[in-house]
Amino acid sequence: MMNLSGPAVAVRDLRVSRGGAEVLRGLTFEVPRGQVTGLLGPSGCGKTTLIRSIVGVQIVGSGEVTVLGAPAGSPALRRKIGYSTQSAAIYRDLTVLENLRYFAKVLGAGKGDAERVLEEVGLAGAGDRLGSALSGGQLGRASLAVALLGSPELLLLDEPTVGLDPVLRQDLWRLFQSLAERGVTLVVSSHVMDEAARCHRLIMLREGEILADGAPGELRERAGTVDLEEAFLRLVEERAESVR
Repeated sequence: MMNLSGPAVAVRDLRVSRGGAEVLRGLTFEVPRGQVTGLLGPSGCGKTTLIRSIVGVQIVGSGEVTVLGAPAGSPALRRKIGYSTQSAAIYRDLTVLENLRYFAKVLGAGKGDAERVLEEVGLAGAGDRLGSALSGGQLGRASLAVALLGSPELLLLDEPTVGLDPVLRQDLWRLFQSLAERGVTLVVSSHVMDEAARCHRLIMLREGEILADGAPGELRERAGTVDLEEAFLRLVEERAESVR
């Protein structure tokens, strides 16, 4: 049974540098449980670095990241977190189903879990296909299926809908909403503004800083527009004016 007390993720003054450049600049925020939180912003704004920091695989310069009540990267979190990267995380010389059964065994997931997640991501008809024979969109969905194994409490999904057609994107967002209704917490990164409205809450990033944080409706109201892309641009202008 999931522990629903406290935030799923708590970040305090997180700073990360790479190659001498500061990628994340003192981020502080919390992710509530049982919701879909979107990390929104252009490529290079720090979304992937932030997700890696939450997973516990990113070297951080300073700050604290607490996940499900434990420090990020703690061994106790391994079976509680599902992580889907931008790059496909499956073996190309195995079939999709063989991949899922292998990872299910590693995680100690229940019997039939591989078939369950295969159905959830819309790949039921591709279980016997080799990873090397999958399209880019299918590879992404196969990686997402791996992240869903074992019913994790927290899902961290880095650009999970890239390369998918509108119908498949809609199906996956329905799945994300269904998971949230069952108490799963999701953090989903995207640079596609029309996906933002599907989230319960948005964290807009720009150049390693939080530009805005709130529900989609709140951010639209703050920017004085019904369009989230326009809201993002207006908030960028607002930030630029405040630092002049």
